[in-house]
Amino acid sequence: MSSRKGQRDAARVVREQLARERRRRRTLWVSTAAVAVLVIAGLIGWGVWSNQRSDDFTTPPGANADGTGIVTGGGPVTVDVYEDFLCPACKQFEQTSGATLEQLVAENKAKVVYHPVAYLNRFSTTEYSTRSSAASGCAAAGGKFREYAKALFDKQPPEGSAGLTDDELIDIGVGVGLDQGSFGGCVKDNTYKTWTGHVTEEASRSNITGTPTILVNGQPVANPTPDGLTAAVAAAGK
Repeated sequence: MSSRKGQRDAARVVREQLARERRRRRTLWVSTAAVAVLVIAGLIGWGVWSNQRSDDFTTPPGANADGTGIVTGGGPVTVDVYEDFLCPACKQFEQTSGATLEQLVAENKAKVVYHPVAYLNRFSTTEYSTRSSAASGCAAAGGKFREYAKALFDKQPPEGSAGLTDDELIDIGVGVGLDQGSFGGCVKDNTYKTWTGHVTEEASRSNITGTPTILVNGQPVANPTPDGLTAAVAAAGK
């Protein structure tokens, strides 16, 4: 009698163990499926967000294919110039080497891509870096990016200030020959503010950590003086 009772107890223990194992497996499969669904949903969500984000900026005329800069010239060597209109060193670079870049373009030796980033907003109480960069996009739409960029550096406000007002940015544009109505409306409407954000973010992703940064065919130019730039372009063109 006790032997049969022991057999029944042993059988019950086995059944309970099997039941627990089935429940554990069901829980594991449900958890795995849930994780897979979340991963798939996350990937779909990221893809949708990325696609929306990639289309969420207005590119001015004259920009390169990925919308990260304004192109001048069409020479065989590419010079990338990362600049912030509030950056004093960028102003100095423009004053000392800007004409050299224009000459290299005119001689069809280089294509220059200007990336007006907004790295120095923290040094302005009105996000001047963003506003001036966006205004330069409006100038590009009017066919006078370089003229406007040079004028912005000529009238560069001090770091830590409010920067120039939108009306002053518009006046500078009118001064270089841009139409007050279309250019002024573009500046007031912040038409290219999203583009400025795109330019700045892509520069950061490309490990551009400061301004001015000058690249010749993707390689940094340690000495971006007129002679240094001319030599770097000549070497890259060989």
